[in-house]
Amino acid sequence: MPPKLIRVALFTTALVALSVTLAFAANAAVASNHFWTDVPDDDGGHMVKAETMPNFVELAAKLSPAVVNISTEEGEEPSSEGEEGEQHQGDFPGPFEPYGHRHTKSLASGFIISPDGYILTNDHAVDNPESVTVTLKDGKIYPAKVVGRDKKTDVALLKINAGHDLPVAPLGDSDQVKVGEWVMAIGNPFGFDHSVTAGIVSAKGRFIPDNFDQFIQTDASINPGNSGGPLIDLHGAVIAVNSEIYTQTGQSMGIGFAVPINLIKQELPQLREYGKVTRGWLGVYIQQVTPELAQSMGLANAQGALVAQVLPHGPAQAAGIMRGDVITEYDGKQVTDSRELPLMVSNTPLNQTVRIKVVRDKQVKTLSATITESHEAELASAEAPAPEAKGMPSEFGLSVKDLDASLAQQLGLSQAHGVVISSVNPGSAADEAGLRARDVILEVNRAPVKNVESYQRALKAGSNGKVVLLLVRRGEGTLYFAIKPQA
Repeated sequence: MPPKLIRVALFTTALVALSVTLAFAANAAVASNHFWTDVPDDDGGHMVKAETMPNFVELAAKLSPAVVNISTEEGEEPSSEGEEGEQHQGDFPGPFEPYGHRHTKSLASGFIISPDGYILTNDHAVDNPESVTVTLKDGKIYPAKVVGRDKKTDVALLKINAGHDLPVAPLGDSDQVKVGEWVMAIGNPFGFDHSVTAGIVSAKGRFIPDNFDQFIQTDASINPGNSGGPLIDLHGAVIAVNSEIYTQTGQSMGIGFAVPINLIKQELPQLREYGKVTRGWLGVYIQQVTPELAQSMGLANAQGALVAQVLPHGPAQAAGIMRGDVITEYDGKQVTDSRELPLMVSNTPLNQTVRIKVVRDKQVKTLSATITESHEAELASAEAPAPEAKGMPSEFGLSVKDLDASLAQQLGLSQAHGVVISSVNPGSAADEAGLRARDVILEVNRAPVKNVESYQRALKAGSNGKVVLLLVRRGEGTLYFAIKPQA
């Protein structure tokens, strides 16, 4: 439904001549994308100008030729779904096509960033295809080479050889974008090529589970097939690459996420030259500091990144960072949210020494770490799934037992001593804290426990109605949990 222009009038009586005059003024206002309202300014009684929806016609005409359709050649066993939240609803194979027949599937969008044919799109759009083709707005089709990919930021760089200069979508400055600004998206939703949608920037710095970016959120309609297309500001510059949607139906619900273009611009030289992005690495697993964890550790506020595990032979270990430290400052920048730390570390040049402030036993310490090349698939939270087990619930809604050699072998542990959680009562304090069956308890309120007896002794000594801090091993990592005493 097209936008409607609503005029606000404070006067309830009008002559016919005045109505005609206002109608004429309104028509002129539409042409210039402004209208006038009877709203007093600070001096009172004067007309002030208000903005209406901007004119996207020129932007669409200028940027659409630089937007392309990305297609891949599928193998013999086509899957029914693509990436999570993005089913192949834009695919239109024939109704009687034989099973296993090869066909091209339209997966995503992209946009040209250089006249010689470099194209940006999403990494998940070109996830191990046999071949990639690019279709321009004029219908011409070119084979594309995948020059570089980065899974963490879901960005891929392609290259086509058209034999002539191509139209380009200029890259803007995503740091200058403000919440509430108008933006436009161009892409190929459901296979309908070069569809244009508009909306505003709904939020910045959004974190999404299992993602590396601080996304720009927008309510411009983004649907399956829009992935990899540009998000454009009113100056005609690309401020982000459309990547994901939050949806319960598979279609747009007004919550879309795009990768900020400034982050991508930092990666482009490496993608073009090396085909991948090399990032700095600290060598820690971290988790968020919840209010309960902050209380149990005696912290003034629930900020920073809690070190759940220090990896051997890494920069953090060499710097003296210890498990249980809370990183509050990195290279002069405050770490308010734990999810900020991976981006800070990854953007640090290799072999650069940085100062890191940590809180340890309520004392602030400043350490120096030399950042090296990443040795991990992700620098992120240490959460990992664990098998469930049954047992009888006890204190805090969990039951424990001594860890025997057989169970230690099942859990991949080298030592057969400790306390393992056999069950967690649904809805209990332990369940709310996030504990799971077959977690191995290593510490209670910073006191090591080797068996059920020492576990119960530590609980008795350290609870007294306060939040209890547990350190557990889950899979290959360790995590801290704070359990509130039950009423």
